[in-house]
Amino acid sequence: MHVSHEPDAPRGETITFDQFLAVDIRIGTVLLAEPFPEARKPAFKLTIDFGPAIGVKKSSAQITERYALEDLAGRKVAAVVNFPPRQIGKFISEVLTLGFADDAGAVILFAPDFAVPNGSRLF
Repeated sequence: MHVSHEPDAPRGETITFDQFLAVDIRIGTVLLAEPFPEARKPAFKLTIDFGPAIGVKKSSAQITERYALEDLAGRKVAAVVNFPPRQIGKFISEVLTLGFADDAGAVILFAPDFAVPNGSRLF
């Protein structure tokens, strides 16, 4: 399945509410951001704290166009936490950090407008 990042892409196929609930999207705080020069596409390695129920997880995020490493620690991010881990080179990405493409195609991280505790689930 290919997912288009274009703003005028057609709507995805209809799913049920139960299918939506099966995707576990949580908020976490970036503890550490590191370079990931081995990645095929420019990316950073993120270490994210999702609170006591989920714990600390790692993610490869293709966010290098709009974010500097030094600006990521302490930032809230949303991620899918119930996909199976994915090997990217020698790195295991445990969660899928979420974002939207801007007009230039760069990824903009998805985060809440107000403070919410780590581990809060999107509904």
